Formats: sequence, structure tokens, C-alpha cells
Amino acid sequence: QVQLVESGGGLVQPGGSLRLSCLAPGTIFSRNTMHWYRQAPGKQREWVAQINTGGTSHYADFVKGRFTISRDNAKNAVYLQMNSLKPEDTAVYYCYAMPWWGQGTQVTVSA
Repeated sequence: QVQLVESGGGLVQPGGSLRLSCLAPGTIFSRNTMHWYRQAPGKQREWVAQINTGGTSHYADFVKGRFTISRDNAKNAVYLQMNSLKPEDTAVYYCYAMPWWGQGTQVTVSA
């Protein structure tokens, strides 16, 4: 079973920052576009950002200018740097590499 392992979630005040990490097996990481999704309570899971093997990234409109996705090919890791966090960013954040999902990491933005 493929394991994607997220970390870095937590509680942060509005306007604060967090950096999420996702580690993937090398065989998966090296050939997959890596994605971040999120799911807030009572809402559907939504796509946040992606980065392909060449380093090209795309973002959902609601995070553009605030979040940055990156990948470290030497570490088989993908990151999501989240700045200027808002309460509406509160969600469980998931790493995804088709067709595998991570277990998620909770991000809570609250004063």
C-alpha cells in the first residue's frame, strides 16, 4: 500500500503562516504531479494546488498570492507554504498523487 504522509498542521492565528509537508515513496513522487486538497467540516474536498514533475505549479483562486507549493526531488517531498491564513482556510489538508491520498493534517486558523 502506497503511503503519503503529511505533517505540519496545527493551530495558527489569522494572518499567520504554516508549512505543510508530504513525503511520498520515490517511485510515486518521481513520476507524479503532486497535489494538495483540503476539506472543511461539512464541505466537499476541494483542490488547492498542484506541482508537476517539472516544477510547474497551479493554484486555486482562493489561495493565489498566499500559498506556495514546492517540491524537493531529493527528499521525495512536496510542501505547501501557507501565508496570510484566514479562518476560512481551516480544514484537513490532504496530499494526493493519483490515485493515492495521504491521511490528512488538520489546519485550524483561529484567534
